[in-house]
Amino acid sequence: MPELIRLDADHAPAVLAFELANRAYFAASVSDRGDEFFARYAERHAALLAEQEAGVCAFHLLVGEDREVLGRFNLYDLEGGSAVLGYRVAEQAAGRGLATAAVRELCRVAAERLGLHTLRAAASQANLASQKVLTKAGFVPVGPADPAELGGQPGSWYRCELTRQP
Repeated sequence: MPELIRLDADHAPAVLAFELANRAYFAASVSDRGDEFFARYAERHAALLAEQEAGVCAFHLLVGEDREVLGRFNLYDLEGGSAVLGYRVAEQAAGRGLATAAVRELCRVAAERLGLHTLRAAASQANLASQKVLTKAGFVPVGPADPAELGGQPGSWYRCELTRQP
């Protein structure tokens, strides 16, 4: 059973392997991160952990039974009880409901552990899979997203009001 875990320093090699293995798959629906991202990944990973430690972001991995990274589920710009959600799932894990389950779990974590009450996420018009994940996880479209936020593609912002479970 896949598990959502918090990113830590030991995850750097597995995350880099995940990004490299799925680079072409991701580039089909979002902007490619570029060669420098991969060449300098160790620095990038350390910077992410610093942001997480500062409390402005919360980074999570979806890992399989063998601890292979199946997806990344991140909360950015934690401020005033809200955050922006970003995620990506490995090609081999797509279409199995894992992204929807992980987004739902992250919503629970965001409310219960991080005290957040609102999450936002953007999806391009061409990325029907992300739109479906977001709506199945309780997000509703709230308006257009700036194409600059979506790699130059038109799209929409989605919003989810979180509730804490008793």
